[in-house]
Amino acid sequence: MDPLERTLEAHGGRAAWQAAREIVARARSGGFALASRGRARAFRACTVRVSTAEPRAVIEPYGGGGRRGVFLGDRVRLETTAGALLAERRAPRAAFAGWRRALWWDRLDALYFGGYALWNYLTTPWLLVRPGVTVDEAGPWSEDGHAWQRLRVRFPPDVPTHSREQVFYVDAAGLLRRHDYTAEVFGSWATAAHYCHAHRRFDGLVLPTRRRVLPRARSGRRRPFPTLVWIDLDAVTVVR
Repeated sequence: MDPLERTLEAHGGRAAWQAAREIVARARSGGFALASRGRARAFRACTVRVSTAEPRAVIEPYGGGGRRGVFLGDRVRLETTAGALLAERRAPRAAFAGWRRALWWDRLDALYFGGYALWNYLTTPWLLVRPGVTVDEAGPWSEDGHAWQRLRVRFPPDVPTHSREQVFYVDAAGLLRRHDYTAEVFGSWATAAHYCHAHRRFDGLVLPTRRRVLPRARSGRRRPFPTLVWIDLDAVTVVR
C-alpha cells in the first residue's frame, strides 16, 4: 500500500475523517518556545475546537477568564465567550517581520502561532490530502532502533503552517511518529523535530495524545534539550 494511504488508514481512514466536522480536544501545553516570547502560560490548559474543512480553531479560555481566541487562517480575534470582539489582527503572519516579535509576542501573536499549530496537529495526517499539497517518499530513517518511512511534503500558500516544506515520519503500521519543520514565525534557525506518542482512538479517529518538540541539528538528529513545546491531550471528541 502507498505509504500515505497506509498512514490515513492507520489514523482511522478517509471515511471516518470525511464524516467529521470538528475535533474538540482538552489540552495542556507549554515549553521553551512560548516562554522565550513571554507567553509561557498562553495555552497551559484549554479546550480547542478545530474545523476539519478549513483553517479555523477556537481556543477557550484564552487571554483570561471569560475570553476565547479565534484563529481564522488570515486573521485572529480575541473575544468574550459571548462573542463580543475585544481585539483583532488581519494578515497576522506578516506582522512577525517586525523586530519586536524576535523579543516578545502579544496575545494575538501567540494566538496565531497556537491556532495554526493546533489546527495542523489535530488534522494531520488528513491535512496531507488537501488540494495543492504534494507528498513524495523520502526514503527510510532509523532512530533509537526504529525504522520509519519518511514523507516529504510541500504545502501551498493557502495552508497556514510552520513552513512550506516539512517531513513526516511513519512507522510500519502507518502511525505518525515524528514531524520535522522550521517554525518560521520564530526565525529561519528554528528547526524542530516533533515527536508523537501515545496514540489513541477517539470516535473512529486515531490521534497522538502526547507531543514533544525538540531542536533539530543539521544532521537531522534531535538535540536532547530544551523541550520547545509539549502538548498533552486529556480528552478528544469528534463532532459529526
